[in-house]
Amino acid sequence: MAENPLKIGIVMDPIGSITPKKDSSLAMLLEASRRGAELHYFEQQHLRMLSGKAIGLSTRLSVRNNDDDWFDFGERREMDLGGLDVILMRKDPPFNMEYVYTTYILDRASLAGALIVNAPQALRDMNEKAYTAWFPECTPLTLVTRSMEQMKAFLAEHSRIVVKPLDGMGGRSIFVVGKGDNNANVIFETLTDYGQRFAMAQVYIPEITLGDKRILLVDGEPVPYALARIPSADDNRGNMVAGATTRGQPLSDSDRRICAIVGPVLRDQGVLFAGIDVIGDYMTEVNVTSPTGIRELDREFDLNIAGLMFDAIEKKLR
Repeated sequence: MAENPLKIGIVMDPIGSITPKKDSSLAMLLEASRRGAELHYFEQQHLRMLSGKAIGLSTRLSVRNNDDDWFDFGERREMDLGGLDVILMRKDPPFNMEYVYTTYILDRASLAGALIVNAPQALRDMNEKAYTAWFPECTPLTLVTRSMEQMKAFLAEHSRIVVKPLDGMGGRSIFVVGKGDNNANVIFETLTDYGQRFAMAQVYIPEITLGDKRILLVDGEPVPYALARIPSADDNRGNMVAGATTRGQPLSDSDRRICAIVGPVLRDQGVLFAGIDVIGDYMTEVNVTSPTGIRELDREFDLNIAGLMFDAIEKKLR
């Protein structure tokens, strides 16, 4: 145990509602506990600002690697969030204005001395769909628009496309549309709310049948294995919540090329833990809010990905 245990806060969804064997936040908490850290648990409603100071109603937390009984709560008290060494922001999307307001509070905690993982500014700037535009050399041809007519033209030109909302998660409202599909118009109308909301269209990548690869990056460096999420026979989506199965696999040369381009940018923006999604040779999403995949890869390849993350955290705190 460390002589001066780290004080680590986590902002997350209710811990009692998680699926322990799949939950990356729990993997982080277990690793922090192994290192002797003092754990402080928060949900969004436990945070506030008073005269510019970030304050939280902390619940002391203990965790264990038990899928039936994985946590206990201890004392509750108010505390200055800036007095924590590290705050893990692990609240799942939706990425709405409440999420943005939470990042403002975390910004104040950062200015008061806490290391926020990931940096609040990066959380605001890096929409998982739209931020791929910063890496066009790594992505399939992508259109972001409100225009239904532009989506129709994109489909006509490319014959088969994927369309999705910019604020979705877990495969929600993702459609594969082919030329001649009589549902195309209603899909474009729905996603753009008749031209009132931005949505994304990408050229369809046939390699989705081999899996949508989740690649985890720790302080800009990729974990050497990806988690391929393979769509079920009756679905196009490589999302576990949509019924996809998973299989670990070593990174390909193309995966490593993408990581070499994207990783340093994320690191420089204060992103210590990210997950990029790659289909075939193309990156389709950049996830910095609450990426998952730690526990599956740890089990399959005898890794300790949360350990790599805390090594990077401790290095930054020196």
